[in-house]
Amino acid sequence: MPFHPTRRRMIAASGAFAATLLLPGPGRAQNPVEVMEGRAFASHWRVSAPAGQGIERHRAAITALLAGIDAQMSPWRADSEVTRFNEGTRAASPVSAGTAHVARAALDLAAASGGWFDPSVGPLVARWGFGPIRGSEAGDWRGLSVGEAGLGRDRPGLTMDLCGIAKGRALDLVRALLLDAGVTDALVDLGGELGSLGRHPAGRDWRVAVEDPRPRNPGAAMGLRLPAGLAVATSGTRAQSYALGGHRYGHIIAPRAGRPSEGRFASVSVLADSAMRADGWATALMAAGEEGPDLARAQGLAALFLAVEGDSLRPVTTGDVARYLL
Repeated sequence: MPFHPTRRRMIAASGAFAATLLLPGPGRAQNPVEVMEGRAFASHWRVSAPAGQGIERHRAAITALLAGIDAQMSPWRADSEVTRFNEGTRAASPVSAGTAHVARAALDLAAASGGWFDPSVGPLVARWGFGPIRGSEAGDWRGLSVGEAGLGRDRPGLTMDLCGIAKGRALDLVRALLLDAGVTDALVDLGGELGSLGRHPAGRDWRVAVEDPRPRNPGAAMGLRLPAGLAVATSGTRAQSYALGGHRYGHIIAPRAGRPSEGRFASVSVLADSAMRADGWATALMAAGEEGPDLARAQGLAALFLAVEGDSLRPVTTGDVARYLL
């Protein structure tokens, strides 16, 4: 039977949430970086920028932006737009333009991925102990829709889960906010997903590390360059997972199997100019398991898969991701 951990157990089992980290690199002492940090989405956010830009003055705007997205799309909030739809009985529920935009992107991604990304999977996620969404239907995203009336469904019991894509949208909006405010060089980290603006104060691209996805191997597995305007999102089994009976269960559900995704791939990182695109595809490719690399190649995605083979990790790359490896 699936194990349903308590919140306390989940926090202990999840380990480090961030899948990608800032790498210092040479010259950092001569080219200092100022950092602003906060909390959002039960995780962290961080903006790193060349010292002297005064990024602290943007804290209130970023905090308000992220709080607004949480109020729209968090399934953990009883008063969010998504929760009102999920727990309601009507065929359609009005939502804001922001929620509608992300829901359309989620359904488009579901179609493009052949259902590996499935925004109706919330009840399965909850069944395996990783989420709050309750419903009698799961794994049928084609029954969901977005129209003038808001979020819609063709039968009771269908729910909408935007967790696999909403954080990326939030990261894109934070980057846009900073750029509009005149911040031309920065690295934004939202719960381990990163997006760049401009360059590091040393004059080079920003550098980040992909965390080792094996629970007992702290530290970085590989490094990546993140040129201006690119974002990277990582999905894997290290964060939000638990061990039971000698087996590790992760929070990424394979919709066709109705259970946590399994296989030799412990994480996948996707690079794209849109963090929302990178976020959604990282979820889809991880859910696809062994089919992930072929799906990434078919979509022309720059992706880095880390496969566990015995005591070692083996990278599998698609698209032009190799040009970004350090």
